[in-house]
Amino acid sequence: MELKLIHPSDNVAIGAEDFYKYAVRDIRAGENIVKYGFPIGVATEDVAAGDCVHTHNMKTRLGGEARFEYRPEFAFPEPVEPPVIDAYERKNGDVGIRNDVWIVPTVGCVNSVALKAAERTGAFALTHPYGCSQTGNDHERTKKLLARLALHPNAGGVLIMGLGCENNGIDALRAALGDYDHDRVLFMNCRDEADELAAAVGLVSRLRKAAATDRRTPVPVSRLKIGLKCGGSDAMSGITANPLVGRFTDLFTAMGGTAVMTEVPEMFGAEAVLLGRCVNREVFDAAAEMMNSWRRYYISRGEKISENPSPGNKAGGITTLEEKSLGCVQKGGSATVTAVVAYGEAATRPGLNLLSAPGNDIVSSTALAAAGCQIILFTTGRGTPFGSVVPTIKIASNSRLAQDKPGWTDLDAQTAGVDELARLVFETAEGRPAKNELGGYREIAILKDGVTL
Repeated sequence: MELKLIHPSDNVAIGAEDFYKYAVRDIRAGENIVKYGFPIGVATEDVAAGDCVHTHNMKTRLGGEARFEYRPEFAFPEPVEPPVIDAYERKNGDVGIRNDVWIVPTVGCVNSVALKAAERTGAFALTHPYGCSQTGNDHERTKKLLARLALHPNAGGVLIMGLGCENNGIDALRAALGDYDHDRVLFMNCRDEADELAAAVGLVSRLRKAAATDRRTPVPVSRLKIGLKCGGSDAMSGITANPLVGRFTDLFTAMGGTAVMTEVPEMFGAEAVLLGRCVNREVFDAAAEMMNSWRRYYISRGEKISENPSPGNKAGGITTLEEKSLGCVQKGGSATVTAVVAYGEAATRPGLNLLSAPGNDIVSSTALAAAGCQIILFTTGRGTPFGSVVPTIKIASNSRLAQDKPGWTDLDAQTAGVDELARLVFETAEGRPAKNELGGYREIAILKDGVTL
């Protein structure tokens, strides 16, 4: 079988047919397994040249918190003139690429009403199970995230729907919004309406009528924020799809755009690839603290920080979290890290931003949308129908997946180049529907971290 060596210092190569790792020389028990030029684990027994290296003879090296040193190693790229696209300019200066109407429930109790109203009007209901029986930071996180989604520029109008007795009530959420367009964000409490469904349909119809007057105008693509995400990865994700997205990230940030990468627990073991690219000590300190805060998140709950990859990842040839992480961070290319963004906050600084959120596909994609990303580039080797509330461009790591699941896949990374990906992104920004939109796959999930009353 043909083998592909990724880095000259690697002691394993990738099988062209099954994507698994094979030793390119004898490896002794306790010796590091090296892929991408970095250790991805240790051999648990002697491995002969040509043997498969996987869960039966290899284990993680990860432990508890890590110590990081700031050793800056980055270069600003030569600026690239950004092309112009047609998009919706909002009153607050943001740019939207869709002009949908969203219904945002303040609490899960009104989800069914929101879904029925969406079905009758063509709006989209951003249903979730939270908004009540939460306390402290857990409640604040839910409120902040919903407020950020309600302000998203892809929405031409938003109906915030409450019940009337929840602690995440309309008054609290209205205050969390801050400055907003009063003509495009409307509110209703279901308890206050004789016929809550009819009232919701009437308000959504009013929002749709207002949104219908909006027109696209020329704007540079540098005003976009692009989210970077991977899910259902296989061993090819870090070789084809993620490096392809990384080349786009380099191009897009050179144009002055904002790229946002998340899945912090899937940076464990690959932190060195990112931390040296932090633009200054302040950003480095924030990034290092973000990474260790997620390590503490696991440790405080008695969980191993290496409790990853998933069964699907392992079936696809990924053995340890270090291996998964080193493939995952390829999406950031070589771009300079300019900012660290807290969960539920907006990304505001051009360049590569690191967003604090977990690896879970729906939770992290929702965090990217809340950060203001109008599009998410989602690489996958195993395939998934999932789509975020914003266009979610699915990039297959292998042609087999692209051929087997054309309804899930927007691009085949084994055959496409960065110019083709850039063209797809910019066409999607101008209205070309992503496969998740065509399939009606749009959902959100909120990070829960607290008691339930």
